[in-house]
Amino acid sequence: MWVVKVGGSLLGSPELERWLGLFAKFSDGNIILVPGGGLFADAVRDAQKVSKISEACAHKLAVLAMDQFGLLMANMNSDLAVARTEMEIDERTWQHRCIVWLPSQMVLADDSIPKSWDVTSDSIAAWLAGKVGAQQLILVKSNKPDGPELSLRMMQESGIIDEAFSDFVLNKTFGQWMLKKADCEYFLEGMNYETLDKVAGSIH
Repeated sequence: MWVVKVGGSLLGSPELERWLGLFAKFSDGNIILVPGGGLFADAVRDAQKVSKISEACAHKLAVLAMDQFGLLMANMNSDLAVARTEMEIDERTWQHRCIVWLPSQMVLADDSIPKSWDVTSDSIAAWLAGKVGAQQLILVKSNKPDGPELSLRMMQESGIIDEAFSDFVLNKTFGQWMLKKADCEYFLEGMNYETLDKVAGSIH
């Protein structure tokens, strides 16, 4: 199983449609897409500035923003299937569908997840990867640092990955990777580990 976080920053790019087509074509029930927040989460940040709502309320709204981007992605490709619960994830897996996970129901029910901006869709994707026993966690962003090995500390300090991510991947057995949006061109023949290992940056 691969858990793939699709950055909200891909919205409006031709690569987003290509990625979704590849995921739908090659998933065979083994890919779960985690939507970023994108402009929907940006709207929450703006609303917090003018309303002074609490971090906990902003966190809840930002997770709901991920649901919105997930519904948008599912509408872009009819071969994608949404899932909100572990049972629905299992059902879509049995159906050999590519899954777009809408996180709000599961995430907001787990009080162990910190309710702050330190936890974004990156950390939520890592949380899901641990929960479903994924083999690979992949973050697809608009761009990524160069090199086959990427420093987690450096990316957290520069804001590429959120502050809580290291806590969610600590002692986990799944691989951690980052791809940029243009990397979709390397997966035209299938979503396989060999191509992932060759193209992606490994997060350490």
